[in-house]
Amino acid sequence: MNNHAPIIFTERTECQDCFKCIRECPVKAIKVENACAAVIPQLCVLCGHCVEVCPNGAKHVRDDLEQARQLLKEKDQVFASLAPSFVSEFPDIPPSAIIRALKKLGFAGVSETALGAERVSGSVAGQLRDKTPRVIISTACPVVVNYLGRYHPQYAECLSPYVSPVLAHCELLRETYGPSIGIVFFSPCIAKKGEADNNSQLLDIALTFEDMRHWLQLEQIAFQPGRGDEESFVPYSAQEGALYPIDGGMVAGVKAGCSVMEAECMSFSGIRNIQKAMADLSDMRLTHPIFLELLACEGGCVNGPKANRRKGTILKRSQIIQYARYPQEEIPRPPTAPVWGDALYPDPVPRPEYSDKILRQTLQAVGKYGPEDELNCGGCGYDNCREFARALIDCKAEKVMCVAYMRKLAQKKTNALMEKTPSAIVLVDEELKIIESNYNFAKIIGPDAENLYDEQPGLEGIFLHEIAPFYSLFKTVLEKGEDILNRDLRYKKSVLHIDIFSIEQYRVVCGIFQDITSPTMHKEAMIQKAQDVIKKNLATVQQIAYLLGENAAESEVILNSIIHSMTSPELE
Repeated sequence: MNNHAPIIFTERTECQDCFKCIRECPVKAIKVENACAAVIPQLCVLCGHCVEVCPNGAKHVRDDLEQARQLLKEKDQVFASLAPSFVSEFPDIPPSAIIRALKKLGFAGVSETALGAERVSGSVAGQLRDKTPRVIISTACPVVVNYLGRYHPQYAECLSPYVSPVLAHCELLRETYGPSIGIVFFSPCIAKKGEADNNSQLLDIALTFEDMRHWLQLEQIAFQPGRGDEESFVPYSAQEGALYPIDGGMVAGVKAGCSVMEAECMSFSGIRNIQKAMADLSDMRLTHPIFLELLACEGGCVNGPKANRRKGTILKRSQIIQYARYPQEEIPRPPTAPVWGDALYPDPVPRPEYSDKILRQTLQAVGKYGPEDELNCGGCGYDNCREFARALIDCKAEKVMCVAYMRKLAQKKTNALMEKTPSAIVLVDEELKIIESNYNFAKIIGPDAENLYDEQPGLEGIFLHEIAPFYSLFKTVLEKGEDILNRDLRYKKSVLHIDIFSIEQYRVVCGIFQDITSPTMHKEAMIQKAQDVIKKNLATVQQIAYLLGENAAESEVILNSIIHSMTSPELE
């Protein structure tokens, strides 16, 4: 493996702990630490889906543009390998204009990666001539190679021994122009960066189409039509290899006229579709070889993570087919692709098994004491509570990721605060039905409400107008949306200081009551009144200070003495 920086990384300050990347990651290669979801490189298959779906743009792709610019300075000749999906990426730009723009950047020439694809197709076709019953899986997609090698090593042995199209193309370019040339690959694929990291002897750097646009913008180079000096691909133009970026495109190069009735070749795209397709594959009784063209992106490379999203898959597919030339009489081509070797397979990811007892103990830490508590809601990003428990044990997740657990925890804290506060608190909905209240509220209402509270905790579901004559105040706040604050209300033999305000305007209202006729509340109310007098008096004195002189200070001393006397230890 290589020592390069991680290809996909998270900008910590931008991560909003929404866990969408975990939900969308097909292999759950995400670790949440301190509410930040970071990619685990050793588990990641580089599909780039987390980069696509992150709502806040916190997932970033390693920028290799500066290395590419440096390569152009260091090498005498650097060639651009252009992935065949350029046709749908730049549909309104002639290939000659793209070639001209890249040559202005400093490239010695531009070549179609599809040439390497044609070499690979011919080699795979040679494999199929051997009628030994077996499964052969394409290596064109690095995400699929990573996925099978790490998560289904039993199928990794089925991978074709031939290199990917881009590496076959690099081999062709080095054969043609010399081994010391530099090669930069442009595509919509993030995973190709990893392929370049691991095969630097063939491919120097992999950039995305997004990188290409940015580079051209930095150099202020625009795509311009030619004036009689049309540029062309080197060493020559591709034909059926141009079909590779759509699902079924490789199969078309392996076997001419292949149809749905052909059991020897099959095509599947999209990681989740591949997961379903590969299920029970080992149970098949084969009578002939089967070739599987597997592409991680649904619809093929035209929908890669860094592809243009403004066009639909049908239109992109149509553009590719119209561009490609298909010499049916020349298919399949002779085998010419180099063999990859053992370096093809990434290390399998160990998946430890945990006993039911350990899983149950872990689930209890987030308030799940039995199967009935396992909601499997997916709010944490995992498919079910058991998978979340495994992630907790593996230190890939945090307890706060469980929505149900955090809701219960918040409710417990709220209940504790409501019960411990000396004030009476009640919440009602738009129908004046009590959502929740504390015991002090029932106590203020009277003995009947207290008895009802014991039978129905929180008085939940009771209509406020059935137990409290001042319900009209709540009704007013609900209807008008205007809070009632700092109001004194005579109720029975008490005087209540009330604050009624909206939690959700027109839907949920909260009322807080203080009995200021009780000794404690009476004292606090008097202190508050005295402090109010001080503020008002000082405001007045500031305006007419020249009339009162020293009387202002004397007034403040007198009022402060009242407050001091009310808060002295003898009165506690």
